[in-house]
Amino acid sequence: MAVGKISEGSVYYDKPSKINNFLSRKRMKPIKVGLLGLGTVGYGAFRVLARNQEEIQRRAGRCIDVTKVAVRNVERAGKLVDGVCEVTDNPLNVVMDPEIDIVVETIGGDDPTLELVLKAIDNGKHVVTANKALLAVHGNEIFTAARKANVMVAFEAAVAGGIPIIKALREGLTANRIQWIAGIINGTTNFILSEMREKGLDFDVALQDAQRLGYAEADPTFDIEGVDAAHKATIMSAIAFGVPVQFNKAYVEGISKLSSIDIKYAEELGYRIKLLGITRRTDIGIELRVHPTLILAKRLIANVEGVMNAVLVHGDAVGATMYYGKGAGAEPTASAVIADIVDITRLHTADQENRVPYLAFQHDALSSMPVLPIEQIRTSYYLRLRVADQTGVLAEITRILANQNISIDALLQKESREGEPQTDIIILTHETQEKFINSAISCIEALDTVFSQVTRIRMETLS
Repeated sequence: MAVGKISEGSVYYDKPSKINNFLSRKRMKPIKVGLLGLGTVGYGAFRVLARNQEEIQRRAGRCIDVTKVAVRNVERAGKLVDGVCEVTDNPLNVVMDPEIDIVVETIGGDDPTLELVLKAIDNGKHVVTANKALLAVHGNEIFTAARKANVMVAFEAAVAGGIPIIKALREGLTANRIQWIAGIINGTTNFILSEMREKGLDFDVALQDAQRLGYAEADPTFDIEGVDAAHKATIMSAIAFGVPVQFNKAYVEGISKLSSIDIKYAEELGYRIKLLGITRRTDIGIELRVHPTLILAKRLIANVEGVMNAVLVHGDAVGATMYYGKGAGAEPTASAVIADIVDITRLHTADQENRVPYLAFQHDALSSMPVLPIEQIRTSYYLRLRVADQTGVLAEITRILANQNISIDALLQKESREGEPQTDIIILTHETQEKFINSAISCIEALDTVFSQVTRIRMETLS
């Protein structure tokens, strides 16, 4: 039974024995890989490499061997690798080993990870990492060191797990002037928002469900406060627009203060709320922001539910393209890690000038286009106000908005409960600048007839 065809010139091989003969004739010195960490991602990569060894070798053109693993628990790791490779509790034994070609970092964090990555680069090792926090904060330093050492740093798994969004931005969309990117790039928050919408749960209850099911960490701060998504958005922004990574300039707002009532009202108005990582090119700079966002329910990305990820990219030539899939998990992330290993294997002997640049653009052609402060972004807004149910209140609020040149797109006033002298007003605005909304909110909150802070959620048309 044929298992596929491999061509060599005009000759095609169908049988397994001929495939093996082909591989033996093509056999070169194996690429030797050292793993830092054997947790969810590290062991997933180890397992997939072993299971799909022949398929991967046929694509890479040579054998890829994991020869050394550095872990804290040597005994446990020894059982997992079952004698296939050496296990050590000292990561320096991996990054300093002269036989290892590629170091795969799956430890996470930046201490001692940054030091280990830089030491591996200094010792002439190529590096594969899934560590978005490391790259978003220290990427410029790492890429500079790698360029000087003539080695590659690959990081497909750092953004959206198994979705090949980095390759799409760096290579597939090379002909395009990217206009904007909007992504659901954190599965934990997307699961929580899905539960809040579908079951009418409050945030705290939905978070507890996510933790019980293993979708949220015991300390979920990085996820629910938007930091994880901001790390990923920072990396995508740098690649899309050819600028240095600048996480410190990103605007970051999470979902922990989001109310189930706003999700309900958004639904009534034909919208859904998602935590989006957004980066956009404008005439005056780059927007780089993460926050809850109202999206029209008819948009494809608004219907991405549970722990799934999706990234929408708009290029001037191709228009809008969407990338959807599992953003986390052992094997989805391992898929991206191994794709990076194969890419490095293929380009192992290539000159630096013939490799894909780390941030898609040549290092001496990076732009100094600034990242805009949040006050300068332009978008539309959802505003919810708790007000006195009396004549003249709405007129006063619309007057304040008009004074800031903010026009209203839609307005919803809820009926007050019997005997209750307060009601909710929901306003959707047309596009305006954030600083004008800030001024309007300050004036509105100063009114005697407004009884709570104004809830403000940004809106995106994504069209």
